[in-house]
Amino acid sequence: MRVVVDLARCQGYAQCAFLAPDTFRMRGEEALVFHSSPDEAQRDQVLRAAAACPVQAILVDRLDATAIPPATTPVTATAATTTVATGTATV
Repeated sequence: MRVVVDLARCQGYAQCAFLAPDTFRMRGEEALVFHSSPDEAQRDQVLRAAAACPVQAILVDRLDATAIPPATTPVTATAATTTVATGTATV
């Protein structure tokens, strides 16, 4: 499973961090940190988090199947396994 967050759409509502804390967390009030390749055991939590995002900024892709599309095509900003989204920082 792969998770991509459209950082241009994310508004920091933190619904994802509440519903899937092992995959998403907030650093401060605006910086979202997420695990781009969460364990398959977390699938239900991650799918609920993506569905609950008020701006539909989360894309969950099964690497062996089709994606669950957000409202629009996301702009991706991922690096290694964990991505930090602030104004300009990506880890």
